[in-house]
Amino acid sequence: METDTALKAAHEPGPLGLVEQLGLVSGDSHVNEPRGLWRDNLPASLREQAMQGIAAGEDGNWELLLDASSIDQQPIDEAERVKVCDPEFRCAIMREEGIVAEAVFPTIGLYVWMLTDPAGGAASCRIYNEWMADGLARSPRFACAGLVPTWRLDDALAEVRWIAESRLGAVMLPAVAAPEWNHPSWQPLWAAIAETGLPAVMHQGTGHSMFFYRGLGAGVSNLLATQSMGPRAAALLATSGVLADHPDLHVVFVEFNTGWLGWTMQTLDFYTESFRRYGVTPSGKPWINPELPEPPSFYLRRQVHATFQDDPIGLTNVGHTGPDVLVWGSDYPHEEGTYPRSREVVARLAAPLDSATTAAVFRQNAARLFGFSDEVLSTPV
Repeated sequence: METDTALKAAHEPGPLGLVEQLGLVSGDSHVNEPRGLWRDNLPASLREQAMQGIAAGEDGNWELLLDASSIDQQPIDEAERVKVCDPEFRCAIMREEGIVAEAVFPTIGLYVWMLTDPAGGAASCRIYNEWMADGLARSPRFACAGLVPTWRLDDALAEVRWIAESRLGAVMLPAVAAPEWNHPSWQPLWAAIAETGLPAVMHQGTGHSMFFYRGLGAGVSNLLATQSMGPRAAALLATSGVLADHPDLHVVFVEFNTGWLGWTMQTLDFYTESFRRYGVTPSGKPWINPELPEPPSFYLRRQVHATFQDDPIGLTNVGHTGPDVLVWGSDYPHEEGTYPRSREVVARLAAPLDSATTAAVFRQNAARLFGFSDEVLSTPV
């Protein structure tokens, strides 16, 4: 809950009052992992799977560089890269931007689910998680997500427990899994995550190749195809009963933007009602399976959230989606983020919004989901 002073400020008209008096909470930011993190910590038998970086490929694809790969095409000074892992350096940036707390996700680690060996994948997730727990996660300003190895269910369950015990701030899953997220075999995982009280986070581009198209226009079109995985995964969670069965489970789709939320709610509700009229198939199987107490949009509004950097379309739909599904994030330090213009971007986006919606989208939703305390939020950075 906000303090009385914070609540009063949140309901003052205009976004600048929120930025200056309360401070933004970013639901999306990143670290730059040291390139030697996995090479230096994996056992020799798994070192060929050591992630070293990512590189821009042809036609808008991103390629994961492993230990045997050359990193000559990454001419960025390593010391400069890893500055963003220093809490003091990061807090100085946050003061510039009017941000008081951040959810923090990996960069190279986003591609861990492209590894094919379950043992190497599980070890790589733990190496990253331990590094974060011993680093930025020590500060209450940063809610750092832990990576979950999804190659084997037992490994996933063990890592969820470790993440919760290590006081990391979120459980990170790939947007695309095998089997798909509606498969009954994942039920123990959803139950385990819900029990922790931590949000499950799915970041754009995780668990699948982003190389959908080649040739003319592929770069931008690949990004659109990648973002389409958000509504697809959210639809499975809402219609399969995962969200209904675990009402305390919250899922945050990071960097998928938010304009799709209203469309997904309306589309799923329309076809659920329409297909229900078909009754059963000739073999006796119901068209709607399972039948849930509420329409899909109910579960999406209650438990699904998505982050954005600069998405006015999603904000225009807030009357349909409600404000609780929208979470602003700076995406610092990535190029597509709002740094160093976060105050300016927020002021423009919030201009047509009422003060309560502004407070929810740019501060309170992220604070609630990632468990930032009142004490942290009310203390100057």
